[in-house]
Amino acid sequence: MRLTGTAVRLTIMVGETDRWHHKPLYAEIVHRAHQAGLAGATVLRGIEGYGASNLIHTARLLSMSDDLPMVILIVDTHERVNTFLPQLDELVHEGLVILDDCEVIRYVGRGAERSAQP
Repeated sequence: MRLTGTAVRLTIMVGETDRWHHKPLYAEIVHRAHQAGLAGATVLRGIEGYGASNLIHTARLLSMSDDLPMVILIVDTHERVNTFLPQLDELVHEGLVILDDCEVIRYVGRGAERSAQP
């Protein structure tokens, strides 16, 4: 898959302990994004943060938190991301969902890059 030009970055912030049917919520979001054919998804585990609860969660040794921030990043076309948004309405009950317009400079899957070489 190739993706260049104008796109949308979908950022979803949830807690590490958030669940969907006994499964980590971030994992369910990634699996659904994959099923929806989105270009890709990455999950980042935060080391410190706070949100609507106003409680600071941190990975520092003396105050180990079991609910660190999880950030899921997805970049794809406006159309594909907008089609995926209703699934997030179902999944994300607490958290933050952000859409940003972005410009993709280069995104080439491993197989596509190798086959394009002479």
